[in-house]
Amino acid sequence: MTKSNASILWDLPQEFLFKGQSVRFGVIGDGPPLIFVHGTPFSSVVWRRIAPHFARDRRVYFFDLLGYGQSEMREGQDVSLGIQNDLFARLLQHWRIERPDVVAHDFGGATALRTHLLNRVDFASLTLIDPVAIAPWGSPFVQHVRKHEGALSGLPPYIHDAILAAYVSGAAFRPLPAEILDLYCSPWRGDVGQAAFYRQIALMDQRFTDEIADRISTVRCPVLILWGEEDRWIPIERGRTLASRIPNARFHTVPMAGHLVQDDSPETLVAELKSFLI
Repeated sequence: MTKSNASILWDLPQEFLFKGQSVRFGVIGDGPPLIFVHGTPFSSVVWRRIAPHFARDRRVYFFDLLGYGQSEMREGQDVSLGIQNDLFARLLQHWRIERPDVVAHDFGGATALRTHLLNRVDFASLTLIDPVAIAPWGSPFVQHVRKHEGALSGLPPYIHDAILAAYVSGAAFRPLPAEILDLYCSPWRGDVGQAAFYRQIALMDQRFTDEIADRISTVRCPVLILWGEEDRWIPIERGRTLASRIPNARFHTVPMAGHLVQDDSPETLVAELKSFLI
């Protein structure tokens, strides 16, 4: 797997073995536990401008989902939403954490909700940032990949690179600097990374959010939902619908931000989190 110079600065020095597969994670700071869960097609590096702000008075945990970032990628691997919640629950056991505050983005939101509702893991609070949670979801690109994974995974690298860059760029409202775009794209390059990129998309299945749709109203912790007003991946109306289904959920929009709020408006995100987590 190739790494950009920037990605080397975001180190996940520790390893957890989940069903014989390597999952990388990092821990900084000290205090009550705060866990950041990334989405797709990203990795924990998406929290690089957010997590350090909380390390002064929190023990902050971040990890790469199975099949993402620095965690193991392998042929035939199940990296669907159906497995990621079990991974998260096992990680919490490994870390010996009970009732953490959890911040989750995109697919990480579905992962956190499934962990809470299906694995019966209690959270002190849950912050959801533009989460995948309410059907329907899955762009035309996702639907195309699900039908043609094999053909796409074998594309010449220069064509794959162009598709990958265009896809990732669409998550942000403001243009991503070249070095940041490279940071997000680098895990998905090379023979292993390219195959893993199309594999994780091919395994996207709405049934994994349908499984918890009727349980959303039973969420047992305070919830903050943040949504980029310019999100082109998931309409903001889905956020309002989600908030209406979770008792006493707070819903705030983030101006001048797309799906990738962490890059479009990191200061607003940090401020909202600090206010909510007090």
